[in-house]
Amino acid sequence: MRTDVTEQKESVAMGGRRKDGQKKGRLKELGAALSMELREHRSSFIVYFTLRILVIAMLVLQLLNRNYENVFLCALTLLLLVMPSLVQVTFKVELPTTLEIIILMFIFAAEILGEISEFYLVFPFWDTVLHTLNGFLAAAIGFSMVDLLNRSERTVFNLSPLFMAIVAFCFSMTIGVIWEFFEFGMDTLIGYDMQKDTVVHTIRSVTLDPAGRNVPYVIKDITETAVNGQELGLGGYLDIGLIDTMQDLIVNFIGAVVFSVIGFFFVKNRGKGKVAWRFIPRRKTEDRDFLRIARENASAQQKLSPNDAEDQIPDKKE
Repeated sequence: MRTDVTEQKESVAMGGRRKDGQKKGRLKELGAALSMELREHRSSFIVYFTLRILVIAMLVLQLLNRNYENVFLCALTLLLLVMPSLVQVTFKVELPTTLEIIILMFIFAAEILGEISEFYLVFPFWDTVLHTLNGFLAAAIGFSMVDLLNRSERTVFNLSPLFMAIVAFCFSMTIGVIWEFFEFGMDTLIGYDMQKDTVVHTIRSVTLDPAGRNVPYVIKDITETAVNGQELGLGGYLDIGLIDTMQDLIVNFIGAVVFSVIGFFFVKNRGKGKVAWRFIPRRKTEDRDFLRIARENASAQQKLSPNDAEDQIPDKKE
Protein backbone atom coordinates (compact mmCIF):
# COMPACT_ATOMS: atom_id res chain seq x y z
CA MET A 1 0.00 0.00 0.00
CA ARG A 2 2.80 2.38 0.88
CA THR A 3 4.52 1.47 -2.37
CA ASP A 4 1.42 2.44 -4.37
CA VAL A 5 1.14 5.78 -2.56
CA THR A 6 4.83 6.47 -3.13
CA GLU A 7 4.51 5.63 -6.82
CA GLN A 8 1.52 7.96 -7.11
CA LYS A 9 3.43 10.80 -5.45
CA GLU A 10 6.42 10.23 -7.75
CA SER A 11 4.10 10.18 -10.75
CA VAL A 12 2.49 13.47 -9.71
CA ALA A 13 5.93 15.01 -9.10
CA MET A 14 7.16 13.87 -12.51
CA GLY A 15 4.04 15.30 -14.13
CA GLY A 16 4.61 18.62 -12.39
CA ARG A 17 8.25 18.73 -13.49
CA ARG A 18 7.20 17.88 -17.03
CA LYS A 19 4.69 20.76 -17.09
CA ASP A 20 7.28 23.17 -15.67
CA GLY A 21 9.71 22.05 -18.33
CA GLN A 22 7.13 22.59 -21.05
CA LYS A 23 6.35 26.11 -19.76
CA LYS A 24 10.04 27.01 -19.65
CA GLY A 25 10.47 25.61 -23.15
CA ARG A 26 7.56 27.69 -24.47
CA LEU A 27 8.87 30.83 -22.80
CA LYS A 28 12.31 30.18 -24.28
CA GLU A 29 10.77 29.74 -27.74
CA LEU A 30 8.77 32.92 -27.32
CA GLY A 31 11.89 34.80 -26.24
CA ALA A 32 13.79 33.56 -29.29
CA ALA A 33 10.89 34.54 -31.57
CA LEU A 34 10.76 38.02 -30.02
CA SER A 35 14.50 38.40 -30.53
CA MET A 36 14.14 37.52 -34.21
CA GLU A 37 11.15 39.84 -34.57
CA LEU A 38 12.97 42.79 -33.00
CA ARG A 39 15.98 42.31 -35.27
CA GLU A 40 13.95 41.81 -38.44
CA HIS A 41 13.96 45.48 -39.49
CA ARG A 42 17.07 47.54 -38.82
CA SER A 43 15.32 50.93 -38.61
CA SER A 44 12.66 49.87 -36.09
CA PHE A 45 15.26 47.97 -34.06
CA ILE A 46 17.46 51.08 -33.80
CA VAL A 47 14.46 53.10 -32.58
CA TYR A 48 13.47 50.36 -30.11
CA PHE A 49 17.03 49.99 -28.77
CA THR A 50 17.51 53.76 -28.41
CA LEU A 51 14.20 54.26 -26.60
CA ARG A 52 14.88 51.32 -24.33
CA ILE A 53 18.25 52.79 -23.29
CA LEU A 54 16.60 56.16 -22.58
CA VAL A 55 13.86 54.54 -20.50
CA ILE A 56 16.37 52.51 -18.48
CA ALA A 57 18.40 55.66 -17.83
CA MET A 58 15.24 57.44 -16.69
CA LEU A 59 14.33 54.48 -14.48
CA VAL A 60 17.71 54.61 -12.73
CA LEU A 61 17.40 58.37 -12.27
CA GLN A 62 13.92 58.06 -10.75
CA LEU A 63 15.11 55.23 -8.53
CA LEU A 64 17.94 57.39 -7.20
CA ASN A 65 15.42 60.17 -6.53
CA ARG A 66 13.18 57.65 -4.76
CA ASN A 67 10.27 58.54 -7.04
CA TYR A 68 8.80 55.05 -7.09
CA GLU A 69 5.64 55.99 -8.96
CA ASN A 70 7.76 57.08 -11.92
CA VAL A 71 9.86 53.93 -11.54
CA PHE A 72 6.67 51.96 -12.10
CA LEU A 73 5.87 54.06 -15.19
CA CYS A 74 9.34 53.34 -16.58
CA ALA A 75 8.91 49.61 -15.99
CA LEU A 76 5.50 49.75 -17.65
CA THR A 77 7.01 51.60 -20.62
CA LEU A 78 9.67 48.91 -21.05
CA LEU A 79 6.90 46.33 -21.19
CA LEU A 80 4.82 48.36 -23.64
CA LEU A 81 7.78 48.81 -25.99
CA VAL A 82 7.89 45.03 -26.45
CA MET A 83 4.15 44.76 -27.14
CA PRO A 84 4.28 45.51 -30.92
CA SER A 85 6.75 42.66 -31.44
CA LEU A 86 4.77 40.37 -29.12
CA VAL A 87 1.58 41.04 -31.09
CA GLN A 88 3.35 40.29 -34.36
CA VAL A 89 4.79 37.02 -33.09
CA THR A 90 1.63 35.83 -31.35
CA PHE A 91 -0.96 36.75 -33.97
CA LYS A 92 1.31 36.28 -37.03
CA VAL A 93 0.74 39.85 -38.18
CA GLU A 94 3.34 42.02 -39.89
CA LEU A 95 3.38 45.65 -38.78
CA PRO A 96 4.86 48.00 -41.41
CA THR A 97 8.08 49.54 -40.18
CA THR A 98 6.67 53.07 -40.31
CA LEU A 99 3.67 52.10 -38.18
CA GLU A 100 5.83 50.20 -35.69
CA ILE A 101 8.17 53.17 -35.24
CA ILE A 102 5.22 55.52 -34.73
CA ILE A 103 3.78 53.20 -32.07
CA LEU A 104 7.12 53.03 -30.24
CA MET A 105 7.52 56.81 -30.36
CA PHE A 106 3.92 57.26 -29.20
CA ILE A 107 4.51 55.07 -26.12
CA PHE A 108 7.70 56.96 -25.23
CA ALA A 109 6.10 60.37 -25.82
CA ALA A 110 3.05 59.54 -23.71
CA GLU A 111 4.70 57.87 -20.72
CA ILE A 112 8.25 59.20 -20.41
CA LEU A 113 7.98 62.65 -21.96
CA GLY A 114 4.33 63.33 -21.16
CA GLU A 115 4.02 61.97 -17.63
CA ILE A 116 7.51 61.90 -16.12
CA SER A 117 9.05 64.90 -17.94
CA GLU A 118 5.70 66.75 -17.62
CA PHE A 119 5.43 67.68 -21.29
CA TYR A 120 1.65 67.75 -20.80
CA LEU A 121 2.14 70.85 -18.64
CA VAL A 122 5.12 72.40 -20.43
CA PHE A 123 3.59 72.10 -23.92
CA PRO A 124 -0.22 72.58 -23.93
CA PHE A 125 -0.48 71.01 -27.41
CA TRP A 126 1.28 67.76 -26.36
CA ASP A 127 -1.91 66.02 -25.20
CA THR A 128 -3.78 67.16 -28.33
CA VAL A 129 -1.11 65.77 -30.66
CA LEU A 130 -1.01 62.42 -28.88
CA HIS A 131 -4.80 62.04 -28.89
CA THR A 132 -4.89 62.84 -32.61
CA LEU A 133 -2.19 60.25 -33.22
CA ASN A 134 -4.05 57.79 -31.00
CA GLY A 135 -7.16 58.17 -33.16
CA PHE A 136 -5.07 57.52 -36.27
CA LEU A 137 -3.33 54.45 -34.83
CA ALA A 138 -6.52 52.97 -33.38
CA ALA A 139 -8.22 53.34 -36.77
CA ALA A 140 -5.24 51.59 -38.40
CA ILE A 141 -5.52 48.68 -35.97
CA GLY A 142 -9.29 48.41 -36.37
CA PHE A 143 -9.02 48.60 -40.15
CA SER A 144 -6.30 45.94 -40.31
CA MET A 145 -8.36 43.58 -38.15
CA VAL A 146 -11.32 43.84 -40.53
CA ASP A 147 -9.07 43.71 -43.61
CA LEU A 148 -7.35 40.53 -42.44
CA LEU A 149 -10.72 38.95 -41.68
CA ASN A 150 -12.12 40.08 -45.02
CA ARG A 151 -9.21 38.52 -46.92
CA SER A 152 -9.20 35.29 -44.91
CA GLU A 153 -9.97 32.09 -46.77
CA ARG A 154 -12.19 30.95 -43.88
CA THR A 155 -14.68 33.79 -44.30
CA VAL A 156 -17.53 33.63 -46.80
CA PHE A 157 -18.36 37.33 -47.06
CA ASN A 158 -16.83 40.30 -48.83
CA LEU A 159 -17.04 43.66 -47.05
CA SER A 160 -17.17 46.85 -49.09
CA PRO A 161 -14.41 49.48 -48.73
CA LEU A 162 -16.93 51.94 -47.25
CA PHE A 163 -18.08 49.47 -44.61
CA MET A 164 -14.47 48.68 -43.64
CA ALA A 165 -13.72 52.40 -43.31
CA ILE A 166 -16.78 52.87 -41.09
CA VAL A 167 -15.76 49.95 -38.87
CA ALA A 168 -12.23 51.37 -38.53
CA PHE A 169 -13.66 54.77 -37.61
CA CYS A 170 -16.05 53.29 -35.02
CA PHE A 171 -13.29 51.14 -33.53
CA SER A 172 -11.03 54.18 -33.11
CA MET A 173 -13.78 56.27 -31.50
CA THR A 174 -14.65 53.41 -29.15
CA ILE A 175 -11.03 53.21 -27.99
CA GLY A 176 -11.03 56.98 -27.47
CA VAL A 177 -14.21 56.87 -25.39
CA ILE A 178 -12.95 53.96 -23.28
CA TRP A 179 -9.77 55.92 -22.58
CA GLU A 180 -11.81 58.90 -21.39
CA PHE A 181 -13.76 56.52 -19.13
CA PHE A 182 -10.40 55.38 -17.73
CA GLU A 183 -9.27 58.96 -17.10
CA PHE A 184 -12.55 59.80 -15.37
CA GLY A 185 -12.31 56.67 -13.24
CA MET A 186 -8.72 57.44 -12.19
CA ASP A 187 -9.69 61.01 -11.27
CA THR A 188 -12.82 59.99 -9.37
CA LEU A 189 -11.67 56.86 -7.57
CA ILE A 190 -7.95 57.44 -7.01
CA GLY A 191 -7.77 61.22 -6.98
CA TYR A 192 -5.63 61.84 -10.06
CA ASP A 193 -6.05 64.76 -12.46
CA MET A 194 -5.84 63.05 -15.85
CA GLN A 195 -8.72 65.14 -17.19
CA LYS A 196 -6.84 68.41 -17.08
CA ASP A 197 -8.71 71.59 -16.09
CA THR A 198 -9.19 74.60 -18.36
CA VAL A 199 -9.44 78.27 -17.41
CA VAL A 200 -12.45 79.92 -19.11
CA HIS A 201 -13.85 83.46 -18.96
CA THR A 202 -17.53 82.76 -19.71
CA ILE A 203 -19.91 80.19 -18.25
CA ARG A 204 -23.51 79.31 -19.08
CA SER A 205 -25.59 77.35 -16.58
CA VAL A 206 -29.31 76.76 -16.07
CA THR A 207 -28.52 76.04 -12.41
CA LEU A 208 -27.80 79.74 -11.87
CA ASP A 209 -31.05 80.97 -13.49
CA PRO A 210 -32.84 83.11 -10.83
CA ALA A 211 -36.26 81.88 -11.95
CA GLY A 212 -35.22 78.24 -11.75
CA ARG A 213 -36.17 77.64 -15.39
CA ASN A 214 -34.34 75.73 -18.09
CA VAL A 215 -32.71 78.91 -19.38
CA PRO A 216 -28.89 79.30 -19.41
CA TYR A 217 -27.71 82.08 -17.15
CA VAL A 218 -24.60 83.70 -18.68
CA ILE A 219 -21.69 85.15 -16.73
CA LYS A 220 -19.18 86.92 -18.97
CA ASP A 221 -15.73 88.44 -18.54
CA ILE A 222 -14.79 86.35 -15.50
CA THR A 223 -11.41 87.50 -14.16
CA GLU A 224 -11.24 85.70 -10.83
CA THR A 225 -12.66 82.71 -8.98
CA ALA A 226 -12.91 82.36 -5.21
CA VAL A 227 -13.50 79.13 -3.27
CA ASN A 228 -14.51 79.39 0.40
CA GLY A 229 -13.61 83.03 0.29
CA GLN A 230 -10.11 82.43 -1.04
CA GLU A 231 -9.15 83.64 -4.51
CA LEU A 232 -7.44 81.03 -6.68
CA GLY A 233 -5.46 83.47 -8.81
CA LEU A 234 -6.49 81.80 -12.07
CA GLY A 235 -7.58 84.88 -13.99
CA GLY A 236 -10.88 83.17 -14.85
CA TYR A 237 -13.24 80.33 -14.00
CA LEU A 238 -11.96 76.75 -13.69
CA ASP A 239 -13.63 74.21 -15.96
CA ILE A 240 -13.07 70.78 -14.39
CA GLY A 241 -12.17 68.33 -17.16
CA LEU A 242 -15.11 68.76 -19.55
CA ILE A 243 -13.34 70.85 -22.18
CA ASP A 244 -10.25 68.63 -22.02
CA THR A 245 -12.36 65.51 -22.55
CA MET A 246 -14.25 66.99 -25.50
CA GLN A 247 -11.06 68.26 -27.13
CA ASP A 248 -9.52 64.79 -26.79
CA LEU A 249 -12.54 63.18 -28.45
CA ILE A 250 -12.61 65.78 -31.24
CA VAL A 251 -8.95 65.29 -32.19
CA ASN A 252 -9.43 61.52 -31.88
CA PHE A 253 -12.28 61.95 -34.35
CA ILE A 254 -9.97 63.82 -36.75
CA GLY A 255 -7.30 61.12 -36.59
CA ALA A 256 -9.89 58.38 -37.10
CA VAL A 257 -11.40 60.15 -40.13
CA VAL A 258 -8.00 60.69 -41.75
CA PHE A 259 -7.04 57.03 -41.54
CA SER A 260 -10.52 55.79 -42.49
CA VAL A 261 -10.28 57.79 -45.72
CA ILE A 262 -6.80 56.37 -46.39
CA GLY A 263 -8.08 52.85 -45.70
CA PHE A 264 -11.09 53.33 -47.96
CA PHE A 265 -8.95 54.16 -50.99
CA PHE A 266 -6.47 51.46 -50.05
CA VAL A 267 -9.15 48.75 -50.33
CA LYS A 268 -10.83 50.32 -53.34
CA ASN A 269 -7.54 50.42 -55.23
CA ARG A 270 -5.95 47.35 -53.71
CA GLY A 271 -2.15 47.45 -53.87
CA LYS A 272 -1.84 50.92 -55.43
CA GLY A 273 -1.65 53.07 -52.30
CA LYS A 274 2.00 53.59 -51.37
CA VAL A 275 1.10 55.68 -48.32
CA ALA A 276 -1.46 53.18 -46.99
CA TRP A 277 1.02 50.29 -47.17
CA ARG A 278 3.13 52.05 -44.56
CA PHE A 279 0.33 51.99 -41.97
CA ILE A 280 -1.83 48.90 -42.59
CA PRO A 281 -0.69 45.62 -40.95
CA ARG A 282 -0.89 42.46 -43.02
CA ARG A 283 -0.64 38.73 -42.43
CA LYS A 284 2.87 37.31 -42.04
CA THR A 285 4.32 35.14 -44.76
CA GLU A 286 5.39 31.61 -43.88
CA ASP A 287 9.11 32.47 -43.78
CA ARG A 288 8.42 35.33 -41.31
CA ASP A 289 6.57 33.17 -38.78
CA PHE A 290 9.27 33.47 -36.13
CA LEU A 291 7.41 31.52 -33.45
CA ARG A 292 7.25 28.51 -35.76
CA ILE A 293 10.92 28.96 -36.68
CA ALA A 294 11.88 29.17 -32.98
CA ARG A 295 10.01 25.94 -32.28
CA GLU A 296 11.70 24.19 -35.19
CA ASN A 297 15.10 25.45 -34.00
CA ALA A 298 14.41 24.20 -30.47
CA SER A 299 13.33 20.82 -31.81
CA ALA A 300 16.42 20.58 -33.98
CA GLN A 301 18.72 21.54 -31.11
CA GLN A 302 17.31 18.71 -29.03
CA LYS A 303 18.47 16.28 -31.70
CA LEU A 304 21.83 17.92 -32.36
CA SER A 305 24.78 18.50 -30.09
CA PRO A 306 25.36 22.13 -29.01
CA ASN A 307 28.39 22.37 -31.34
CA ASP A 308 26.36 21.28 -34.38
CA ALA A 309 23.32 23.52 -33.79
CA GLU A 310 23.15 26.38 -36.26
CA ASP A 311 21.39 29.70 -36.12
CA GLN A 312 18.44 29.58 -38.51
CA ILE A 313 17.28 33.19 -38.15
CA PRO A 314 16.34 34.57 -41.59
CA ASP A 315 18.45 37.52 -42.71
CA LYS A 316 16.24 40.40 -43.72
CA LYS A 317 17.27 44.01 -43.32
CA GLU A 318 15.91 47.29 -44.49
